[in-house]
Amino acid sequence: MKYIQLHKSPVFLKIIFVISVAIIFFIGGITFKHITVLKKSSAFVSNSHEVNAELERLISYIKDAETGQRGYLLSNDKSFLKPYYNSKGLVRKSFKRVTRLTAQSRTQQSNLKKLLYFINKRQNYLSKSLYMIEQGKYDQNILKTNLIIGKQTMDSIRHKVEDMMITQQKLLKNRQKDYELTMNYTPLLIYLTLITTLILITIAFIKMNRDLVLLKITINTLSVANEASNLAEIVGGFGSWQLNFETNTYTFSDNEYRLLGCEPQSFVASLEAYLNFIHPEDLEYVIENTKSILTDNDLAPFTYRIIRKDGEIRHFRTLGRTVTIASGDKTFIGTTSDVTEEVYAQKFIEDRNRELESNNKELTAFNYIASHDLQEPLRKIETFLSRLVSKDYDNLSKAGQQYVSSIQSSANRMRILIQDLLQFSRTNKAEKVFEEADLNSLLENSKQELAQIIEDKKAVIENNELPILNVIPFQIQQLFTNLISNSLKYSKEDTTPIIKINCLTIVANEEEILPNNNTKYHKITVADNGIGFEQEYAKKIFILFNRLHNKNEYEGTGIGLAICKKIVENHKGFIFAKGTANEGATFTIYLPA
Repeated sequence: MKYIQLHKSPVFLKIIFVISVAIIFFIGGITFKHITVLKKSSAFVSNSHEVNAELERLISYIKDAETGQRGYLLSNDKSFLKPYYNSKGLVRKSFKRVTRLTAQSRTQQSNLKKLLYFINKRQNYLSKSLYMIEQGKYDQNILKTNLIIGKQTMDSIRHKVEDMMITQQKLLKNRQKDYELTMNYTPLLIYLTLITTLILITIAFIKMNRDLVLLKITINTLSVANEASNLAEIVGGFGSWQLNFETNTYTFSDNEYRLLGCEPQSFVASLEAYLNFIHPEDLEYVIENTKSILTDNDLAPFTYRIIRKDGEIRHFRTLGRTVTIASGDKTFIGTTSDVTEEVYAQKFIEDRNRELESNNKELTAFNYIASHDLQEPLRKIETFLSRLVSKDYDNLSKAGQQYVSSIQSSANRMRILIQDLLQFSRTNKAEKVFEEADLNSLLENSKQELAQIIEDKKAVIENNELPILNVIPFQIQQLFTNLISNSLKYSKEDTTPIIKINCLTIVANEEEILPNNNTKYHKITVADNGIGFEQEYAKKIFILFNRLHNKNEYEGTGIGLAICKKIVENHKGFIFAKGTANEGATFTIYLPA
């Protein structure tokens, strides 16, 4: 998984923004809560004052009724009863107001019920006393008792009102305590959140400032890269284009226009505009290929012709692929190359190859036919020479006999040359059928083929186990035959020829003379104890018709080792020679495993 540093990611700024907005909302919520608490506290203080004031008015109205009653009892003047009668309505209205103001307090409502009982009781005794006086039937003791009960009731009313005021003060004190507690932690919390917000905003600012600097550097780098890309397109003879899948719009580089023979940005980039330059014979082919842009991620390279603005026909090659840009959107990027010279060069090579192939076929046919046709007169020459030697050889002069021997020797060399040419022609034939073959069997066949000369030379051939390979059997057998024949031919006089054939498996990079790769090869060595050769001739001996010795010293045509080299090359292998004069030669063959 690819590791991405958070502080370097665009997500970091989004996180900071979200956190900052959340903190602002949090501070707003705290402020709103604080204002709400303050408003409630203020309302409760006002309510408490109203309750206390109304309680004082209530008790004042009750006192006014009691004072009016006393004045009437002392003076018997009914004008003193006016406050008494007025106080009933005022007491009722004041009590209702207190009830409404203390509606949220169960304690005060309970106190109000008791207060109402005392108020009603007080008013009942006042009414009884006044009724007795107005009727003139009152008893001094009963009146005194009523007045005493009325005083006691009035005291109860005062005590209850005082209790309610005290209760209201306690409630007010608790509410103020809650308000002070809220006020104590709210400023600290707001201060901390503001500091946190300030830190986050500062970090965001630093990040944005760094991103801005990086953006400027990136823009400068992109500007240079864009100019370098434009220059590279001009030098490389290609143009580029883009297709935005979201907007379905094309963008052409400046050199894309130049390839078409137009001025940069001289027309609006689009597929339709580009198709106007396509050669009519290739138009359907191009349209069919470009359909894959919308379905495949890659546009395989294809070549077509265009007609430039100046009428010149050029060959273009287009390819492209879909890429995902930083925003997550997908866009298609393609390149167009002018491959006219490449197409012409390829056509020229193909024509030359066809011509060369035709010439090779003619040369092979000529070589093969000529070799066969040459054998017919050669056989007749050898036949007539044989008859001449058997019947008239003794009748020839010494010079004539020498001439006949020379002719026989030359005819024999010509026969060997023709056979070698046929073998070389056969090795060069295009038909190369590979099949699995046991190299041990092929080596035995070669020994049988050379049995007579091996016996004459009393040669010793040693070999270890050879592998089973996918080869052209008759060619590998010819390879063994030519190498063993070469060792026998160049053996030392009065020395038994010893030929050692060994095989082992190696990896190419283990051998200095092979390519540096991990390809496995079977390394086959054919070493002898013959006359050898100087190492400076190691490469020349594989050249056709090349000989290191005079034909009078050693027989041969100079074709055998050339055939060996061709056979090894047909098998994608390598052959090398290493020799030491008067000590022997070693031929090393590398065949792919």
